[in-house]
Amino acid sequence: MEPFIRDQIIAVLKFVPFHVVAGHLKKQSSPEVEQARRKLGGFIKGICHPSEDYAQIRGAGIEWNRADIAFPFDKEGNLREDYLNWKEKVRRYRENGIRIFAVTPYPRTFIEYGIDPRTPEGEARVREIAAFLLTDLKGIAEGFQITNEMGIPHFTKPLNMREAARFIGVQLEAMYPLRGDILIGYNSAGPQGDLHALMRPWHKYCDYVGIDLYIGCFAPVGNSFSTLDMMLRYLWSMTKKPVILMEFGYISAGAPKTPEEKRAILRQYGVNSEKEAREKIDLVMENMKTVAPTFYNRVTKNASSPEKRADYLFQIDTKNHLYRELPRGVVVRKCPHTPEGQANFYRTVFPRLARHPFLLGAFVYAWKDKDSGCYACGQIDCPTETRWGLVDIQHNEKPSYYAVRDALMNIR
Repeated sequence: MEPFIRDQIIAVLKFVPFHVVAGHLKKQSSPEVEQARRKLGGFIKGICHPSEDYAQIRGAGIEWNRADIAFPFDKEGNLREDYLNWKEKVRRYRENGIRIFAVTPYPRTFIEYGIDPRTPEGEARVREIAAFLLTDLKGIAEGFQITNEMGIPHFTKPLNMREAARFIGVQLEAMYPLRGDILIGYNSAGPQGDLHALMRPWHKYCDYVGIDLYIGCFAPVGNSFSTLDMMLRYLWSMTKKPVILMEFGYISAGAPKTPEEKRAILRQYGVNSEKEAREKIDLVMENMKTVAPTFYNRVTKNASSPEKRADYLFQIDTKNHLYRELPRGVVVRKCPHTPEGQANFYRTVFPRLARHPFLLGAFVYAWKDKDSGCYACGQIDCPTETRWGLVDIQHNEKPSYYAVRDALMNIR
């Protein structure tokens, strides 16, 4: 998500007038929305990356697991053991009363297994695999999201946006006549108007369009519940498709660092200021290999040339990882980044979500705090990707667990 923050900010500003119009639309439902609701039997109450403590999950009012599908075939076309194990795992959720919304693999994973979606032969195989997954998982998965967050560079590469839209579209087209009561669609990270515009020819194969939204956690703008409302209305107004909030959440720890705390961090990299770091970026990167090797790999992957690395390192989102902080302004009012502030976020947001007639449901990100460090920078004390959970590292229920439970009880 992080290289994309600037684009989301621009999109928020760009589509404010559109939202004003959308907010006054009298009709915010459709026969398609009502049909999808009937298939679902009510509002999707979902979670990302749950444990297998089914009773604890159900105790929070959670009814759906959004699960990433393991790639099904090896390079020789044989079913992979990983896929079969994944299938049995999600079957256990179903047997324990938790429904499955399955996410198909990324373009890069297809390429890893010898299938290039940009070639005619590769595209034909992509279609075959989409049809296989839908057929093979009938009775287990009740919804499919085709890949994840196209437009985010590290998810989309090596495809460009037009290729990514087609990659999604051909899978939807292959699944559509086979789907029965299964819902199929795709998602975007934030507003992503270019993706949704490219997907227009394929919307006839979509039962829904998804969006991932995170307010108060990444950038110091747009951090209000009204922004979240605006983005949902924007997507409905643009596509006229039922909408699912495929990912959203709130961090339960993190605060701004003081100037001295920041200087202490910079000294770990051999410099005393951001100005010196820009001037000595090679020294910074050399020290980063030892201090934060995961972060080093991320920076060098996303900024291949040395002259671009300083800019990348000090852009809004990456800088948060450098300093292991949530800066001033990266917060929702009355929802500090504390366990109780996280709970208040969910107490406030769910009643608002339930007021959107076109919204089919939402998936909370995520079930559990991480003890393995931030996936983006690898640092244990980086709050950005480590403190999203409704339960803590030891699976103890946080205040947000009970806030979600109580809020979901009032949504049908």
